[in-house]
Amino acid sequence: MAGPAPTGVATARVRRMRAFFEDLGDGRFLASPATSGPWDRRHQHGGPPSALLARAIEGCEPQATQRLARLSVDILRPVPVSELSVSAGVVRSGRRVTLVDAVACAGGEPVVRASGWRIERAGDPQPPHVAHRYELPAMGEELAPSDLGGFNPEGYLAAMEWRVGRGSLAKLGPADVWSRPRIPLLAGEEMSPFCRAVLAADSGSGVSSALDATEWIFINVDLVVALSRDPIGEWILLGSRTTIDPSGTGIAETVLSDGSGPAGRALQTLYVSGRG
Repeated sequence: MAGPAPTGVATARVRRMRAFFEDLGDGRFLASPATSGPWDRRHQHGGPPSALLARAIEGCEPQATQRLARLSVDILRPVPVSELSVSAGVVRSGRRVTLVDAVACAGGEPVVRASGWRIERAGDPQPPHVAHRYELPAMGEELAPSDLGGFNPEGYLAAMEWRVGRGSLAKLGPADVWSRPRIPLLAGEEMSPFCRAVLAADSGSGVSSALDATEWIFINVDLVVALSRDPIGEWILLGSRTTIDPSGTGIAETVLSDGSGPAGRALQTLYVSGRG
């Protein structure tokens, strides 16, 4: 789905940011202020480092006949807005499926790890198309970062464009929001469809906020993204719903779509706690 060019104050904020990361070589990447997350500007939003690991997994001993279909990310500790070193290795190699692990370290300590399954693309005969019905909402007006709830309106939130499709971010509860990055993951490099989906998918718990962020903390400890196909175009629709139990655990479930329909799902496990 094509959308209008980015406009407004948020665009001016990110003109000085060339990309989410600068490639320093030898598997080292410097995080830009665009990676800064909603809770603490010293720490990254989960989307950029998760996309960086997805990139590493896609590029590790790639096979032209395979595509990344599932990524599972564990956020081991807050990811600083600083230099990260990224490494990846094949765990299980095969013609039909390949499992790859990746890790990002800061100051010599692992901060995020991920594993990804790459699956062989179907030849002939191709399986039939089987999909669940999901009505795509129209794309609303561009939102300012300050309209996204009680979060830090700088960094990642400003580096992404947001447009409500269904529901309202001014109210708690489920919502469907269109999103696209204003800047690349790395300068001069086109983002892969999977990386673009992961970059947005970690925002599912924010899109479907079930609690007031000024009174409650709800931080995801992981992110699982499974795509049955590669999304097309810049825009990713997050159709997100959050459930929370009084035990302190929540789950954010997100349908990930492009302009032609659903492409996959994302799941986040949330740690929930009062701010008092």
